[in-house]
Amino acid sequence: MKLIIAPTDFSPLADNSVRYGIEMARAMGANLMLLNVYQLPISYSEVPLVNISLDEIRKVSEDKLTELKHNIETITGKHLQVYTESRLGDVTEELQKLSNTLHPYAIVMGTRGVTGVGRFFLGSNTMSVIKHLEVPVFIIPPGATFKPFKKVGLSSDLREVVDSTPVEHLRELVSFFNADLHVLNVDYKQQHFTPYTPEETMNLESLLSGLNPVFDFIENKDVDEGISEFAEKNNIDLIITLPKKHSILEQLFEKSATRELIHHTRIPMMCIHHEVHEEVAKNQPS
Repeated sequence: MKLIIAPTDFSPLADNSVRYGIEMARAMGANLMLLNVYQLPISYSEVPLVNISLDEIRKVSEDKLTELKHNIETITGKHLQVYTESRLGDVTEELQKLSNTLHPYAIVMGTRGVTGVGRFFLGSNTMSVIKHLEVPVFIIPPGATFKPFKKVGLSSDLREVVDSTPVEHLRELVSFFNADLHVLNVDYKQQHFTPYTPEETMNLESLLSGLNPVFDFIENKDVDEGISEFAEKNNIDLIITLPKKHSILEQLFEKSATRELIHHTRIPMMCIHHEVHEEVAKNQPS
Protein backbone atom coordinates (compact mmCIF):
# COMPACT_ATOMS: atom_id res chain seq x y z
CA MET A 1 0.00 0.00 0.00
CA LYS A 2 1.38 3.41 -0.95
CA LEU A 3 2.01 5.96 1.80
CA ILE A 4 1.74 9.74 1.59
CA ILE A 5 3.35 11.81 4.35
CA ALA A 6 1.80 15.20 5.14
CA PRO A 7 3.91 17.38 7.48
CA THR A 8 1.89 19.92 9.43
CA ASP A 9 2.44 22.77 11.86
CA PHE A 10 -1.35 23.02 12.37
CA SER A 11 -1.52 26.41 10.64
CA PRO A 12 -4.31 27.18 8.13
CA LEU A 13 -1.85 26.85 5.25
CA ALA A 14 -0.66 23.49 6.52
CA ASP A 15 -4.29 22.44 6.96
CA ASN A 16 -4.80 23.14 3.28
CA SER A 17 -1.87 20.96 2.20
CA VAL A 18 -3.11 18.20 4.54
CA ARG A 19 -6.55 18.36 2.90
CA TYR A 20 -4.81 18.03 -0.45
CA GLY A 21 -2.92 15.03 0.86
CA ILE A 22 -6.15 13.46 2.12
CA GLU A 23 -7.89 13.69 -1.25
CA MET A 24 -4.78 12.60 -3.13
CA ALA A 25 -4.44 9.55 -0.86
CA ARG A 26 -8.10 8.67 -1.36
CA ALA A 27 -7.81 9.01 -5.13
CA MET A 28 -4.72 6.80 -5.26
CA GLY A 29 -5.83 4.26 -2.65
CA ALA A 30 -2.91 5.23 -0.40
CA ASN A 31 -2.48 5.54 3.35
CA LEU A 32 -1.77 8.91 4.99
CA MET A 33 0.74 9.81 7.70
CA LEU A 34 0.43 13.11 9.56
CA LEU A 35 3.80 14.35 10.79
CA ASN A 36 4.51 17.13 13.24
CA VAL A 37 8.12 18.01 13.96
CA TYR A 38 8.33 20.20 17.04
CA GLN A 39 11.20 22.21 18.46
CA LEU A 40 11.95 24.03 21.68
CA PRO A 41 10.85 27.67 21.36
CA ILE A 42 13.68 30.19 21.02
CA SER A 43 13.44 33.76 22.26
CA TYR A 44 14.92 36.47 20.05
CA SER A 45 14.24 39.25 22.55
CA GLU A 46 15.12 40.09 26.13
CA VAL A 47 11.62 39.06 27.20
CA PRO A 48 11.85 35.54 28.70
CA LEU A 49 9.62 32.84 27.28
CA VAL A 50 6.98 31.22 29.40
CA ASN A 51 8.58 28.21 31.03
CA ILE A 52 7.35 25.13 29.18
CA SER A 53 8.81 21.67 29.36
CA LEU A 54 9.68 19.39 26.47
CA ASP A 55 7.08 16.92 27.71
CA GLU A 56 4.40 19.60 27.51
CA ILE A 57 5.40 20.52 23.97
CA ARG A 58 5.33 16.85 22.95
CA LYS A 59 1.88 16.41 24.52
CA VAL A 60 0.51 19.42 22.63
CA SER A 61 1.88 17.98 19.39
CA GLU A 62 0.45 14.52 20.05
CA ASP A 63 -2.94 15.86 21.14
CA LYS A 64 -3.28 18.03 18.04
CA LEU A 65 -2.32 15.12 15.79
CA THR A 66 -4.88 12.88 17.52
CA GLU A 67 -7.57 15.51 17.05
CA LEU A 68 -6.66 16.00 13.39
CA LYS A 69 -6.69 12.24 12.79
CA HIS A 70 -10.13 11.96 14.42
CA ASN A 71 -11.47 14.76 12.21
CA ILE A 72 -10.12 13.09 9.08
CA GLU A 73 -11.60 9.72 10.04
CA THR A 74 -14.96 11.39 10.64
CA ILE A 75 -14.89 13.11 7.26
CA THR A 76 -13.76 10.01 5.35
CA GLY A 77 -15.89 7.52 7.25
CA LYS A 78 -12.68 5.75 8.33
CA HIS A 79 -12.15 4.60 4.74
CA LEU A 80 -8.71 6.23 4.81
CA GLN A 81 -6.00 4.70 6.99
CA VAL A 82 -4.37 7.55 8.93
CA TYR A 83 -1.19 7.33 11.00
CA THR A 84 0.37 10.03 13.18
CA GLU A 85 3.98 10.74 14.04
CA SER A 86 5.22 13.37 16.51
CA ARG A 87 8.97 14.03 16.58
CA LEU A 88 11.45 16.44 18.10
CA GLY A 89 14.08 17.68 15.70
CA ASP A 90 14.69 19.10 12.26
CA VAL A 91 11.98 18.77 9.60
CA THR A 92 14.27 17.55 6.83
CA GLU A 93 16.18 15.13 9.04
CA GLU A 94 13.02 13.55 10.46
CA LEU A 95 11.46 13.23 7.02
CA GLN A 96 14.67 11.61 5.81
CA LYS A 97 14.57 9.05 8.64
CA LEU A 98 10.93 8.21 7.92
CA SER A 99 11.59 7.97 4.20
CA ASN A 100 14.52 5.62 4.71
CA THR A 101 12.31 3.31 6.77
CA LEU A 102 8.88 3.60 5.16
CA HIS A 103 9.73 4.45 1.51
CA PRO A 104 6.70 6.74 1.04
CA TYR A 105 5.23 7.39 -2.38
CA ALA A 106 5.33 11.15 -1.79
CA ILE A 107 5.53 13.99 0.70
CA VAL A 108 2.87 16.72 0.52
CA MET A 109 3.84 20.14 1.92
CA GLY A 110 2.57 23.69 1.92
CA THR A 111 4.63 26.58 0.60
CA ARG A 112 4.43 28.58 3.79
CA GLY A 113 3.59 28.13 7.45
CA VAL A 114 3.90 29.81 10.83
CA THR A 115 6.35 29.79 13.68
CA GLY A 116 5.55 27.47 16.54
CA VAL A 117 5.76 23.69 16.68
CA GLY A 118 7.00 23.67 13.09
CA ARG A 119 7.81 25.87 10.12
CA PHE A 120 7.12 25.10 6.48
CA PHE A 121 7.88 27.84 4.01
CA LEU A 122 9.40 28.22 0.59
CA GLY A 123 13.10 28.98 0.68
CA SER A 124 13.81 27.11 3.89
CA ASN A 125 12.31 23.79 4.96
CA THR A 126 10.55 23.11 1.68
CA MET A 127 13.67 23.68 -0.41
CA SER A 128 15.74 21.72 2.08
CA VAL A 129 13.40 18.74 1.83
CA ILE A 130 13.46 18.87 -1.98
CA LYS A 131 17.25 19.04 -2.12
CA HIS A 132 18.00 16.28 0.35
CA LEU A 133 15.25 13.69 -0.02
CA GLU A 134 15.01 11.20 -2.86
CA VAL A 135 11.21 11.18 -2.53
CA PRO A 136 8.74 13.08 -4.72
CA VAL A 137 7.59 16.25 -2.94
CA PHE A 138 4.26 17.87 -3.78
CA ILE A 139 4.24 21.61 -3.05
CA ILE A 140 0.72 22.91 -2.46
CA PRO A 141 0.11 26.65 -2.81
CA PRO A 142 -2.45 28.40 -0.57
CA GLY A 143 -6.02 27.71 -1.60
CA ALA A 144 -5.19 24.86 -4.00
CA THR A 145 -7.58 21.91 -3.89
CA PHE A 146 -6.95 18.42 -5.18
CA LYS A 147 -8.54 17.24 -8.38
CA PRO A 148 -7.54 14.25 -10.51
CA PHE A 149 -4.66 15.22 -12.78
CA LYS A 150 -5.91 15.50 -16.34
CA LYS A 151 -3.10 17.66 -17.68
CA VAL A 152 0.44 17.34 -16.31
CA GLY A 153 3.27 19.69 -17.26
CA LEU A 154 6.86 18.41 -17.03
CA SER A 155 9.33 21.30 -17.04
CA SER A 156 12.61 20.38 -18.71
CA ASP A 157 15.77 22.22 -19.70
CA LEU A 158 16.43 19.38 -22.21
CA ARG A 159 19.84 18.64 -20.75
CA GLU A 160 21.12 15.26 -19.54
CA VAL A 161 17.58 13.91 -19.77
CA VAL A 162 18.62 10.25 -19.64
CA ASP A 163 20.33 10.73 -16.27
CA SER A 164 17.82 13.16 -14.75
CA THR A 165 14.42 11.78 -15.76
CA PRO A 166 12.75 9.44 -13.20
CA VAL A 167 10.76 7.59 -15.84
CA GLU A 168 9.01 5.11 -13.57
CA HIS A 169 7.57 7.83 -11.33
CA LEU A 170 6.33 9.76 -14.35
CA ARG A 171 4.83 6.70 -15.99
CA GLU A 172 3.05 5.64 -12.82
CA LEU A 173 1.50 9.05 -12.15
CA VAL A 174 0.51 9.88 -15.72
CA SER A 175 -0.82 6.38 -16.41
CA PHE A 176 -2.77 6.17 -13.14
CA PHE A 177 -4.69 9.36 -13.88
CA ASN A 178 -4.70 8.81 -17.66
CA ALA A 179 -3.38 12.35 -17.93
CA ASP A 180 -2.16 14.30 -20.94
CA LEU A 181 1.58 14.95 -20.56
CA HIS A 182 3.07 18.24 -21.73
CA VAL A 183 6.85 18.76 -21.76
CA LEU A 184 7.50 22.45 -21.07
CA ASN A 185 10.74 24.02 -22.24
CA VAL A 186 11.25 27.76 -21.75
CA ASP A 187 13.76 29.68 -23.82
CA TYR A 188 14.15 33.14 -25.32
CA LYS A 189 15.47 33.62 -28.84
CA GLN A 190 17.18 30.21 -28.54
CA GLN A 191 19.66 31.49 -25.96
CA HIS A 192 19.79 28.03 -24.36
CA PHE A 193 19.62 26.08 -27.61
CA THR A 194 22.72 23.91 -28.13
CA PRO A 195 23.82 21.41 -30.79
CA TYR A 196 22.65 18.73 -28.35
CA THR A 197 19.11 20.07 -27.86
CA PRO A 198 17.51 18.14 -30.77
CA GLU A 199 19.13 14.90 -29.59
CA GLU A 200 18.06 15.51 -25.98
CA THR A 201 14.51 16.16 -27.19
CA MET A 202 14.45 12.86 -29.05
CA ASN A 203 15.94 11.08 -26.03
CA LEU A 204 13.23 12.42 -23.75
CA GLU A 205 10.51 11.53 -26.24
CA SER A 206 11.91 7.98 -26.36
CA LEU A 207 12.06 7.73 -22.55
CA LEU A 208 8.41 8.80 -22.36
CA SER A 209 7.24 6.57 -25.18
CA GLY A 210 3.73 5.31 -24.66
CA LEU A 211 2.74 8.43 -22.71
CA ASN A 212 2.39 10.43 -25.95
CA PRO A 213 4.07 13.59 -24.63
CA VAL A 214 3.37 16.91 -26.31
CA PHE A 215 6.41 19.21 -26.44
CA ASP A 216 5.62 22.86 -25.81
CA PHE A 217 8.45 25.29 -26.52
CA ILE A 218 7.67 28.49 -24.63
CA GLU A 219 9.20 31.83 -25.62
CA ASN A 220 9.81 33.88 -22.49
CA LYS A 221 12.75 35.65 -20.83
CA ASP A 222 11.73 34.32 -17.41
CA VAL A 223 11.44 30.59 -16.80
CA ASP A 224 9.00 30.93 -13.91
CA GLU A 225 6.79 33.38 -15.75
CA GLY A 226 6.77 31.26 -18.91
CA ILE A 227 5.81 28.06 -17.09
CA SER A 228 3.18 29.73 -14.92
CA GLU A 229 1.52 31.60 -17.79
CA PHE A 230 1.41 28.49 -19.97
CA ALA A 231 0.07 26.38 -17.11
CA GLU A 232 -2.67 28.88 -16.33
CA LYS A 233 -3.74 29.34 -19.94
CA ASN A 234 -3.72 25.60 -20.69
CA ASN A 235 -5.37 24.37 -17.48
CA ILE A 236 -2.37 22.35 -16.29
CA ASP A 237 -3.30 20.56 -13.04
CA LEU A 238 0.23 19.71 -11.90
CA ILE A 239 3.69 21.04 -12.76
CA ILE A 240 6.51 18.51 -12.41
CA THR A 241 10.06 19.75 -11.93
CA LEU A 242 13.31 17.79 -11.73
CA PRO A 243 15.61 19.59 -9.29
CA LYS A 244 19.32 19.63 -10.07
CA LYS A 245 22.14 22.09 -9.55
CA HIS A 246 21.65 25.38 -11.42
CA SER A 247 18.44 23.97 -12.85
CA ILE A 248 15.09 25.36 -13.87
CA LEU A 249 13.79 24.67 -10.36
CA GLU A 250 16.35 26.89 -8.69
CA GLN A 251 15.68 29.70 -11.15
CA LEU A 252 11.96 29.18 -10.65
CA PHE A 253 12.12 29.30 -6.86
CA GLU A 254 14.63 32.11 -6.58
CA LYS A 255 12.65 34.44 -8.82
CA SER A 256 9.31 33.38 -7.42
CA ALA A 257 10.50 33.87 -3.85
CA THR A 258 11.33 37.48 -4.73
CA ARG A 259 8.15 38.24 -6.62
CA GLU A 260 6.02 35.76 -4.65
CA LEU A 261 4.88 34.21 -7.90
CA ILE A 262 4.75 30.71 -6.47
CA HIS A 263 2.90 31.98 -3.41
CA HIS A 264 0.10 33.26 -5.62
CA THR A 265 -0.20 30.49 -8.19
CA ARG A 266 -3.02 28.00 -7.82
CA ILE A 267 -1.12 25.16 -9.47
CA PRO A 268 0.52 22.48 -7.30
CA MET A 269 4.03 21.33 -8.12
CA MET A 270 5.65 17.91 -7.90
CA CYS A 271 9.42 17.95 -7.41
CA ILE A 272 11.38 14.76 -8.04
CA HIS A 273 15.03 14.87 -7.04
CA HIS A 274 17.35 14.18 -9.95
CA GLU A 275 19.11 11.41 -8.02
CA VAL A 276 15.96 9.30 -7.72
CA HIS A 277 16.89 6.04 -9.43
CA GLU A 278 14.60 3.49 -10.98
CA GLU A 279 15.51 1.00 -8.22
CA VAL A 280 14.02 3.41 -5.68
CA ALA A 281 10.80 3.65 -7.64
CA LYS A 282 10.52 -0.12 -8.03
CA ASN A 283 10.92 -0.61 -4.29
CA GLN A 284 7.82 1.45 -3.50
CA PRO A 285 5.20 -0.44 -1.43
CA SER A 286 2.44 -1.78 -3.69
